[in-house]
Amino acid sequence: MKIENTKACVFDAYGTLFDVNSAAAQCKEKIGNRWEAFANAWRTTQLEYTWLRSLIKKHKNFWEITEDSLDHTMETFKIKKNMRSELLNLYKKLSPYPEVKECLENLKSKKIKIAILSNGTPDLLKELVESNNIQNYFDDIMSVESVGIYKPDSKVYEMPINKYNCKPENICFMSSNTWDVSGGGIFGYNAVWVNRFNKVFDKLSYKPKFVINNLKELINII
Repeated sequence: MKIENTKACVFDAYGTLFDVNSAAAQCKEKIGNRWEAFANAWRTTQLEYTWLRSLIKKHKNFWEITEDSLDHTMETFKIKKNMRSELLNLYKKLSPYPEVKECLENLKSKKIKIAILSNGTPDLLKELVESNNIQNYFDDIMSVESVGIYKPDSKVYEMPINKYNCKPENICFMSSNTWDVSGGGIFGYNAVWVNRFNKVFDKLSYKPKFVINNLKELINII
């Protein structure tokens, strides 16, 4: 089964194109054998803060939330405060997953619009793609800061529709986050779940038609 009539391939950034645990991974000798649990807790807290701030209508940008969630997680895991700056600087330059560049090159050859749709701030996303030298693959980088609320609010998923003057079904949307896949899919996107770690999909009244193990497999369904 293939996705037809695709006008744009739109990617989530954090966890889909870029490994959110790669910052803590580079400090695992300092953090110790709890580094992975620490990284997962940092990410979970970060996401919870985006959802909670959307619900209580107290918006902070993604970098401020990243700082707040790190502070909370460092205190929880009793990580030395002098590591804060190092971890934050590494977060600005997260590593892409190994197949990302090959995937983007394949899509570029198909003359399809390629974009990022992310919770990240414009400056964060710009630094992220430039530090990994993949900025030239993207036609657009869209940040939730344009609408002032986080995914999975429908205002975020409207952004590519407005940009490309198309219908939701003309968007192929990739995310590794099940709540994000559900948000995009319920909105009407052809939502693709990038399930790298053999997880179980959340019970959110949506089941994706397309599930891939990594972005290299995307080329088989586009």
